[in-house]
Amino acid sequence: MTIDEQIDFLTRGCVDVVSKADLAKKLESGKTLKVKLGCDPTSADLHLGHSVALSLLRRFQDLGHKAVLVIGDFTAAVGDPSGRDSTRPVLPREKILENAKTYTEQAFKVLDPSKTEIRFNSEWLDPFVSGKDLMLTLQKVTVAQVLERDDFKKRMAAGNPISLLEVLYSLFQGQDSVALKADVELGGTDQIFNLLVGRQLQKNNGQEPQVAITVPLLVGLDGIKKMSKSYGNYVGLNDAPNDMFGKLMSISDELMIAYYELLTSEDLTAVKAMHPMEAKKHLAGLLTERFHGKEAAVAARANFEQVFSKKQNPDDMPEFKPEAGQLLSAALVAAGAAQSKNKARALIDQGAVRLNGQKLTQDGVLAFDSGAVLQVGRRTFLKLIK
Repeated sequence: MTIDEQIDFLTRGCVDVVSKADLAKKLESGKTLKVKLGCDPTSADLHLGHSVALSLLRRFQDLGHKAVLVIGDFTAAVGDPSGRDSTRPVLPREKILENAKTYTEQAFKVLDPSKTEIRFNSEWLDPFVSGKDLMLTLQKVTVAQVLERDDFKKRMAAGNPISLLEVLYSLFQGQDSVALKADVELGGTDQIFNLLVGRQLQKNNGQEPQVAITVPLLVGLDGIKKMSKSYGNYVGLNDAPNDMFGKLMSISDELMIAYYELLTSEDLTAVKAMHPMEAKKHLAGLLTERFHGKEAAVAARANFEQVFSKKQNPDDMPEFKPEAGQLLSAALVAAGAAQSKNKARALIDQGAVRLNGQKLTQDGVLAFDSGAVLQVGRRTFLKLIK
């Protein structure tokens, strides 16, 4: 590939590239670039939203460059304020380390392990904050620069609090780039401020500044907010094949096109010429195959068609044994089909709970014969036993 072709390949679908001239210069040098992507382990699972940046990182690997996946065990304790309208709860270190355990395994569903370096940012940020380096860095960053952030402006206007830890977050992320001598940093569009801070801190430390590249934020299943586990609108990379396929089939036709564009290399003209239902099944199959293999994807499609197209019960329903005299709402919570009794009652009121195909419209003692099928929503099926 020529340099121009490499740049087109590496920036396809991206939003910000600061700057293409800098990227061209780095590529022309012929050296193996160090390309950084940070993930804070605030939950145990990565999701399809993370895979957008991971896929871009894989493109760099395919051209022979080195990926550095930074596990933010230090920054997760601070809480990334990007795009949020309230302060995020600070997680205890034990929870952070527990969440981080599966990140490598999940990331390698996309990345080439042989061209990936895994680093934990407590390695350099613990000494950074305990010594004089933090004070020296703070001298070179103004309050006005930090408060220029769009998300901070909105929160201040709404009277929502901003913690000092959140103010420092961008400095910590920028210090990651200094410590690693990163050539390129990737992130979502809500990360552009943090990526530019990294460029500035590298300049302050006499380093060649990194190229900052952002990718669009993947909208979640609700079609409104960005995909996030905290919003409950996500498809996890570790979701079971049937769950992944079923969740993807629940998105709107408009959102389906955006998913094709951000998550696949399919010809959009050909996709738009397909029947919407078939196009959606094709998308769900592509992504399920990517993370679970072809056999699992084929089985997931067959399961979906059996359950939703032919209105049959799935073959692999988990069994659940309600307690004698247990209320329906309590049974739903005990079975893991609802997070609370209030949410269980809301599902009942919405007509989302069925027993052997019949809607249960009132909460009360769950009466059933052994082997009865309890359905909650579109995807949850339980075989009741006594």
